[in-house]
Amino acid sequence: MLETIRNLPERFFTRGLLVEAVAVAGFVLAVLLVARLMSERRAPANTLAWLLGIVLVPWIGVPLYLVFGGRKLRRLARKKTPVHPLVPGANLPHGHSLNRPVAQTIIASGAPPPVGGNTLQLLTDGQETWAALESHIRAARHSIHLTTFILGRDDTGRRLVKLLAARAREGVKVRLLLDSVGCMFLSRAFLRRLTRAGGEVAWFMPVFHLASRGSANLRSHRKIAVFDHCTAIAGGHNLAREYMGPTPWRKRWRDFSAVVTGPAAVELNEVFIADWCFTTGQPPESVRGAFDAAAVCAPRGNAELQVVASGPDVPGDPLYEGILTMIQEARHSLCIVTPYFIPDEVLMRSLIVKARAGRRVTVLVPAKPDHLITELARRHSLRELAAAGADVRLVGPGMMHSKALLVDDRLALFGSANFDPRSLFVNFEIGVFVHSHPDVLAMKAWTENLHAHSHAFRPERKRRYVPFRNLAEEVSRLLAPLL
Repeated sequence: MLETIRNLPERFFTRGLLVEAVAVAGFVLAVLLVARLMSERRAPANTLAWLLGIVLVPWIGVPLYLVFGGRKLRRLARKKTPVHPLVPGANLPHGHSLNRPVAQTIIASGAPPPVGGNTLQLLTDGQETWAALESHIRAARHSIHLTTFILGRDDTGRRLVKLLAARAREGVKVRLLLDSVGCMFLSRAFLRRLTRAGGEVAWFMPVFHLASRGSANLRSHRKIAVFDHCTAIAGGHNLAREYMGPTPWRKRWRDFSAVVTGPAAVELNEVFIADWCFTTGQPPESVRGAFDAAAVCAPRGNAELQVVASGPDVPGDPLYEGILTMIQEARHSLCIVTPYFIPDEVLMRSLIVKARAGRRVTVLVPAKPDHLITELARRHSLRELAAAGADVRLVGPGMMHSKALLVDDRLALFGSANFDPRSLFVNFEIGVFVHSHPDVLAMKAWTENLHAHSHAFRPERKRRYVPFRNLAEEVSRLLAPLL
């Protein structure tokens, strides 16, 4: 007992030094993280949200930033296979010279130029998309490459795995790349039929893995399916019942994708190969095999497309800069279709200026988003746009998950990216800029159909079920860049 009392001051002293050392280390780490945060090219709202978290509640903000805060992987950008045109036909858009500033901006950010000689088939509902996916899987002779954010544990997911397993047993090389967060609740047993048949499955950047080479915040949101290297499906559809299926379903979401055939499909395949090789460590040559892009993927149509990969593996932000240039170059009209409308300050100001200048600005968003926080976060921006003269439309019934942007009936964009900071600055995303006039008009007809199933946004309408509505909206706007 006496010895315990005698050692008490020493123990307290040791504990005090330990606490002080931890506090100093935490302070130094917080300062270093703030310096790193300020040096990164982020949306202002995203920077502010992380800054407040690190400075005001460092015991929460610092660990969260270490796990979720990364935006660019410089080593990854240097190591990953660059996406450059592998086939003849790369050019600046010749059909519409007004598109040249957009194409040049994207090229200056590190993306490939547009390529001609493609065909483009729009997929505007879940049944049509499933039919196209199943048809191309059955017709593939050599390889099937799929990457997705979500693979459902439902009838659609099971049917897809069964179909892929059947093709793998027939000797087709099947590679399936799944995002580890989007497919967090998908068991390995669910995919056993495919792996036993000889198919390969890889998990993109596991959250809890010692060999993971990035932040848990950096997710692959790309949705790409490529068949025999030169036919691809890209867009917003995940591989789940909510998005697609062989039969109608009343709860199915509205979504949009397209079948690309030709040189642009080769570039989409190169994006997949870069992601696959980063995840598995396999050399690109082993994935490409003996494929000769120039010989096999000869020009097949008149669609002029520009494939743009965006994310932590790309040095700049070509997708964001392309979108910004599209908005700024709009002379008559622009239409945005997105499930999550949370623009940063630069995009928002650009849209307001266009609306006030008399341009026809249309924004199509779902009447009922699938997340309450996105509904709250978007309302301030929608009110400002409506007040500036934009036509803000709520599409219903049901959830709308489509993503597209059209300008002056001469240029369009579709892909996996939402109109929010996470998609434009954090996620691995894919976008396809459409420069060919007939294909832009086809996309315009699709947006007009959405418009016909929408109603005007009413800023004055209050939602009674949200207590402290103004406070909830402001907090949601602050947190939105982190989600």
